[in-house]
Amino acid sequence: MLIYAKTHKGLVRPSNQDSLLVAHGLYGVADGMGGHRGGETASRIAVQVVRNVLQGKTPEDNLLRISIEAANRRVFDMQRHELALSGMGTTLTLLWEGASEMLIGHVGDSRAYLYRGGVLACRTEDHSVVAELLRNKVITPAMAKTHPYRSVITRALGTDPAVEPDLLRVDKQAGDVWLLCSDGLYNMLEDAEISETLSTLEGERAADRLLELALDHGAHDNISLVLGCVTEVSAG
Repeated sequence: MLIYAKTHKGLVRPSNQDSLLVAHGLYGVADGMGGHRGGETASRIAVQVVRNVLQGKTPEDNLLRISIEAANRRVFDMQRHELALSGMGTTLTLLWEGASEMLIGHVGDSRAYLYRGGVLACRTEDHSVVAELLRNKVITPAMAKTHPYRSVITRALGTDPAVEPDLLRVDKQAGDVWLLCSDGLYNMLEDAEISETLSTLEGERAADRLLELALDHGAHDNISLVLGCVTEVSAG
């Protein structure tokens, strides 16, 4: 894949608590929480642990799970033993590129989108209060945009001694465009804006435009994205 990564603290937050993972065949977005120091530490450590476990390995479901569980234990232990980091945690959404498949590992409310054949689809499910209410048809999508609990997540790395990540496989096709992003991006943009951007622009220009749109719309949170364009697919 050709990869284009962007991160920005936004227009309201005093610091950037997001971290990006960009390694050969391994990509991710982590959105930290727990104050300036805690959030930045949680996201950075989670990304480091996953990279150390997975880099250079052949993509495999169980190994992906092990890396996320290891990151969770590391962040949990740090926040338990250091008062200044108490309560910290992070989302983590990973894309691991294989020869013919993509593996996704996901905890929290960052997202992985796939743009294929002119259609944009979110391939992850948010672990959040509002997402649960939507899935159970308690609220409508319009209500979700202004719900008072829209920022409350139900699953994160580092907040509990164990975590259950969502794992999925997606077949790989030449021309696919993958977008990993924090909620600071997708909360500022409609899906139609993302789709239109990916249909009219490519590569660095598309990544720059997505960031620009989020900033134009107010950028209430940190903004992070990794845009990946699949150029070829191998057999096996």
